Amino acid sequence: MVKKELIAMLLAGGQGSRLGVLTEKVAKPAVAFGGKYRIIDFPLSNCINSGIDTVGVLTQYQPLRLNTHIGIGIPWDLDRNVGGVTVLPPYEKTGNTSWYTGTANAIYQNLAYMENYNPDYVLILSGDHIYKMDYEVMLDYHKAHNADVSIAVMPVPQQEASRFGIVVTDGSGKITEFQEKPENPKSNLASMGIYIFNWKSLKEALKALAEQPNCDFGKHVIPYCFDKGEKLVAYEFNGYWKDVGTLGSYWQANMELIDIIPEFNLYEEFWKIYTKNEIIPPQYIASTARINRSLIGDGTEVYGTVENSIIGSGVVIKEGAVVRDSIIMQGTVIGRNSVVERSIIAEDAAVGENDQIGIGEERPNKEKPNIYAYGLAVIGENTIIPDGVRIGKNTAVTGETVPEDYPYGALESGETLDKAGVVS
Repeated sequence: MVKKELIAMLLAGGQGSRLGVLTEKVAKPAVAFGGKYRIIDFPLSNCINSGIDTVGVLTQYQPLRLNTHIGIGIPWDLDRNVGGVTVLPPYEKTGNTSWYTGTANAIYQNLAYMENYNPDYVLILSGDHIYKMDYEVMLDYHKAHNADVSIAVMPVPQQEASRFGIVVTDGSGKITEFQEKPENPKSNLASMGIYIFNWKSLKEALKALAEQPNCDFGKHVIPYCFDKGEKLVAYEFNGYWKDVGTLGSYWQANMELIDIIPEFNLYEEFWKIYTKNEIIPPQYIASTARINRSLIGDGTEVYGTVENSIIGSGVVIKEGAVVRDSIIMQGTVIGRNSVVERSIIAEDAAVGENDQIGIGEERPNKEKPNIYAYGLAVIGENTIIPDGVRIGKNTAVTGETVPEDYPYGALESGETLDKAGVVS
């Protein structure tokens, strides 16, 4: 057994159902981001930049692409003989065997992995947020306050505080009260779902709550530690942090990357974001191309016009095509003279010629108005759009569609076209 001071447990098993067709075949942490990365690259890069070389990644929903992406951790310098990155899916055990049923239950089912390193501290992370954080600074804060549990918090506008788990502190950082999505929040410090536990406190809490259904950190473990009289402190974070859990926040976070002065900077030398990159060729920008304020991935060919957009690797935008205010993921082809506006098009999709996507008046989506909103058109991966069709706003299309699927050549705003059997 090799002792480690601090190990990280990265929760990456979430389905991300609010991202609609983007997560039909892939876990939310493996969704593409910023034309080059996947969401999980950010917490993994934070770990290695913070000097953490032992990371357990807990996977469950649609793990194949995530597992392939992580591999043995080479891009993040996490291919270590001792420690490194380890993918931890649910597995069959003697006695009671189950899927991970909550964030804390997932950690509980991997007590043996953590015991292997006998850490002093355990860092609990989510695999689906975009941010840069030096966890070593948080650990120093934890030690300085002689805490049992530290919770990363960030100030949010008071009017939005009821959407979050809220902590109340005494002024010295010590937590005196919790409120889970309160109607009348007593503070504006929202939990970020990032925790540092003393190993003894974590182990004791997980064992005590072993029979708790759907055991969760925010709802069960943190209140348990609090009620036991352990010292809980709030570590305030004031940097950029984005939960990209909805199509609107995902689109917005991507678009913020191309602001004239981006709030979230991908180009900082001292805090690099690492990723697995399989695309070898460079970009090709044809003489017919026009590009304005956009990110263009490796191996992409642009013959048309791209404005204010994030274009992934290996994309082809053919002559006469216009892509505006959109996210186009890896391997997608946009056909000649097609116009794509305010859309998210997932990996390996094929848009035909003379199509118009993301046009018309905005209407609520009839099937899932809370998901397919924000005026976006969303196209699932491997989807085929035939030539000469029009697709409106707040729409979702997935599967191999044909002209007959579009009455009068159109999918009106607010409609859903599911040829892959995943939307319903």
